[in-house]
Amino acid sequence: MTFNTDQNSQLLAEKEQRVFQSYGELGIDDRLALLYLIYEKMGESITPAAPAAAEPNLAPVLLGDFYHLDKDKQLAVMREIVNREETEYSRAYGGLRENNQLAVWYAWAKGMGDTVVGMPDNYQPTDAIQNLLKALEDLEFQEQISVLRLIASNMGYSEVEPIPTQAETGKTSSF
Repeated sequence: MTFNTDQNSQLLAEKEQRVFQSYGELGIDDRLALLYLIYEKMGESITPAAPAAAEPNLAPVLLGDFYHLDKDKQLAVMREIVNREETEYSRAYGGLRENNQLAVWYAWAKGMGDTVVGMPDNYQPTDAIQNLLKALEDLEFQEQISVLRLIASNMGYSEVEPIPTQAETGKTSSF
């Protein structure tokens, strides 16, 4: 799977770009592990960072039906979303805005080990995950949120294509 470095990533500073690119180099399960660890450390500050912008009621499949799945299916759904597969749950996720996508991961992280499949008891993060977590922690708060929004928006299935940038088309926007 190719990690989408679309026009939104061009808005990030160089150090944020490096974190984003490093995340894209991780395998699917490592991406999930990193998300869990991020929310474990920063979770309380991530969702409030998008004040009234997160609307969890827009994601009933992800924040309702998902909790009734068995743990193996929950993990499969998370993998489908991270892998951008064309499935019901991945489409539901891909149809959300970034703040709502962050809210989904936040809710899932809060439920891990209880209503959501948890990390294996013997799980030890790889050096790549630990280094990436440290790099993210070293960013300013707003930079962290920018990277997380971009990571969140690069998951899930959507048929909506990004609008080409002026640099890509060589044309200016017209009204």
